[in-house]
Amino acid sequence: MAVFRESVPRDLRGKLMELNWTLVLLLVLLGAAGVGMLYSVAGGSWTPWAVNHAIRFSAAFGGMMVIAMFPPRFWMGVAYPIYVVALVLLAGVEIAGVTINGSQRWLDIGPIRVQPSEVMKLALVFALARFYHDLPTEKVSSLGGLLVPAALIGLPALLIAKQPDLGTTLLLIATGGAIVFLAGLSWKIILPGAIAAVVGAVGFFRYGLHDYQRERIMTMFNPDADPLGAGYQILQSKIALGSGGFTGKGFMEGTQSQLEYLPEKQTDFIFTILGEEFGFVGGLVVLSIYALVLANTIAIAISCKSTFLRLLSMGVATTFALYVIINVGMVMGALPVVGVPLPLISYGGTVMMAVLAGFGLILGAHIHRNAEPPRGAGLFG
Repeated sequence: MAVFRESVPRDLRGKLMELNWTLVLLLVLLGAAGVGMLYSVAGGSWTPWAVNHAIRFSAAFGGMMVIAMFPPRFWMGVAYPIYVVALVLLAGVEIAGVTINGSQRWLDIGPIRVQPSEVMKLALVFALARFYHDLPTEKVSSLGGLLVPAALIGLPALLIAKQPDLGTTLLLIATGGAIVFLAGLSWKIILPGAIAAVVGAVGFFRYGLHDYQRERIMTMFNPDADPLGAGYQILQSKIALGSGGFTGKGFMEGTQSQLEYLPEKQTDFIFTILGEEFGFVGGLVVLSIYALVLANTIAIAISCKSTFLRLLSMGVATTFALYVIINVGMVMGALPVVGVPLPLISYGGTVMMAVLAGFGLILGAHIHRNAEPPRGAGLFG
C-alpha cells in the first residue's frame, strides 16, 4: 500500500499559523469593498443587497477556513464525486430549473436557490487536477489523456450552453483548457488545436449562437448603432466610468447609479459604479488587490510538490482571473456583455460560495504544500 508522505502541521493551531494570512486579508478587503459598493448602489441602505452580501461573505469565509484545514488526501478522494454531483445538478436545471430574465440557470433546493454552473466551475478543476495527478506524465498527450479531459469539459459546457449562458460556457472551457495546458500537453497538439478552435469559433458565431448573443458581440464594436436597445448598457457604463475622472465623484455621489440609468448595477456592472464614485484611482486600487490575490495564489501553486495541489491551485487562480478580466473588459466595452460577475464584490450567493471555497482549497494547498500524495491514494481510491 502506498505511503502518504507530508511534512505539515497536523494540529489545528499549527495549521492556522501556516495559513497565508496575506491572502486572507486581501480577500477580506474585496468582500468589504463589495459591501460598501452595494450599500451605495442601494442609495445608502443596507437592504436589500449590502446586508445579505455581508452575511453570505461571513458564512462563506467561515467555510473557506474549514476547507483549508482538510488534507489533500481527502480532496483527492472526493474530486470525482463532487464533479458527478455538479453534473447531476446541471442536468436538474434542464428538468426543473428556475427561469430568470429568459435564462434557466437556477435550482431551488429547499429554501436555497443555487446556480449549478458556478458549482461546476470548481468541480471541473477538482476532476481535472485529480485525473492528471493519477496520469503518468508521458501519457498526458496520449489519446486517453486527451479524450477524458475533453469529455470532462465538454459535457458540462454543453449543458450550460443550453441554459443559455455563453459567458459561463466560455469561462468553463477556458479554465479546463488552461489546466490541460499546464498539465504538460505537447505543443504538437496545442498548435493544431488552437487553429481548429479559431475555425470552430467562426462557425459557432454564425450557426451556434442565439440572435441576441450574436447581437451582443456585434454591439461591442458599435454600441452607438442601437443606443436605446442593445448598446444601452455599454454606453451607460462608459458614461459612468468617464464621468468618474481621476478621483471620482465621491461615495454615493454617482449619478448613473443613483438615478437608475445603469441596469444590473448590483451584479454585472458593479465595477462601473466603483469607477464613477472613486475614479481611476479607486478602480486601480481594486484591480491591484485582485492582482495581489492572483500573485499569492500562483506563488502557492508553484510551491506545491504534488501535481494535484499545483493544478488545483492554478485552476482556481485561472477561474478567478477570468472572472475579473471578463467583467472589467465587459463594463469598459472591450468585451461583449455576457453576464459574468466581479468576484467577491458583485451581488450573488452561489458565486460567493464557490469563489471562497476555491480559496479555501488554495489556503489548504499552502498549508500542505510539502504533501506528496501518491497516485490513486484518494479516499475513494
